[in-house]
Amino acid sequence: MDQVQSTEKRNIAILALSQTLFMIVSITVMTLSGVVGYRLSPEPGLATLPIAMMMVGAVVSTLPASLFMKRVGRRVGFLVGAGVGGIGGGLLAFVAVALDSFWWFCAGNLLLGLYQGFAMYYRFAAVDVASPGFRSRAMSLVLAGGVAAAFLGPWNASLTNTWIPAVRDGGPYVMIAVMALLSVFFLHFLRVPAAGEPHPGERSRRLSEIAGLGHFRLAVLTSAVGYAIMILVMTATPLAMRASGFEMEQVAFIMQWHVLGMFVPSFFTGSLIARFGVLSILLCAAVLLAAASLVAFLGESLPHFWLALLLLGVGWNFSFIGGSALLASTHSESERGKVQGVNDLVVLSLVAIGSLMAGTLFHHLGWSGLNAAMLPASVLIAFGVVGVRFTEALRQRQP
Repeated sequence: MDQVQSTEKRNIAILALSQTLFMIVSITVMTLSGVVGYRLSPEPGLATLPIAMMMVGAVVSTLPASLFMKRVGRRVGFLVGAGVGGIGGGLLAFVAVALDSFWWFCAGNLLLGLYQGFAMYYRFAAVDVASPGFRSRAMSLVLAGGVAAAFLGPWNASLTNTWIPAVRDGGPYVMIAVMALLSVFFLHFLRVPAAGEPHPGERSRRLSEIAGLGHFRLAVLTSAVGYAIMILVMTATPLAMRASGFEMEQVAFIMQWHVLGMFVPSFFTGSLIARFGVLSILLCAAVLLAAASLVAFLGESLPHFWLALLLLGVGWNFSFIGGSALLASTHSESERGKVQGVNDLVVLSLVAIGSLMAGTLFHHLGWSGLNAAMLPASVLIAFGVVGVRFTEALRQRQP
């Protein structure tokens, strides 16, 4: 028993560390790639295209990544993602910045999307390696690895950009490759137990049958819409702040607090789900996301940016962890690959659309208009939760 618990703790620690390293990469891209894109792009509306390309790369790779890991296991898949996508993408983006090539810079960010396509499954791997009673907390703890990234990501984007004098803004992308290399090292020690690996002989329901479940649809809705709202506003934030006259250090400060909002709640979100139920947490997520939009709509001062982005981060945390926990309850081990793959395909598709639209919406609507446009999406999440609760109440009344 002690050996099993020791292996469980080591695996969760490795996944949390790998999540931290990936989030440093992701936050660096979110903080800096829009600014670099604005400098390199042929027109302002394309400024956030490099960030969108990262999301496109994740969309294209997420379902194949899930099916690939179903065949070869989590460890091999994670090594491929960090090695090919992380190291390769970081180095290609650096070369593109050195050459002042916008399209090669987009290609480098696209390759980083491959890294994200695999890293999205760290949270599900936590379920695979944890005992049944610890699974929701294990998922939360892995995502809590982003707390350290809240400091290191903005720091990497704002301070290392002068480390290579001959290549302005090139240093952060070299550091991205280094972070991915460290992840490859640690993931070599990941050991997923047999219970967490696929069993080809198990009966598997058709995806259409699973998709008919209300909990499955709500899980996909909350994760996808909540993530899309967050990424769209987060992507536009550096552009909005720079347009308002704020310095890059102030942008990094706001992004740091945003990421803290995203991941600090992970230390207790799993416990809140266990105590109050996942539907209550998802309803709180909708309220927090709507509150973030309202605060951002009211002004463009530093306190407004700070509070709006903090609320946005906490709302994302509740929606993403809640949605992921709900999804994990809808499938068996043999159904894991296709269900998780389809979920993340939908999530990342909306995320890619959101990041692609961020620059255009900000350019045409401004900061207040962009945030006002997010309110209906938050209301949609609330309606989804209320609808599932209503359906469950009706079923309980039936004899």
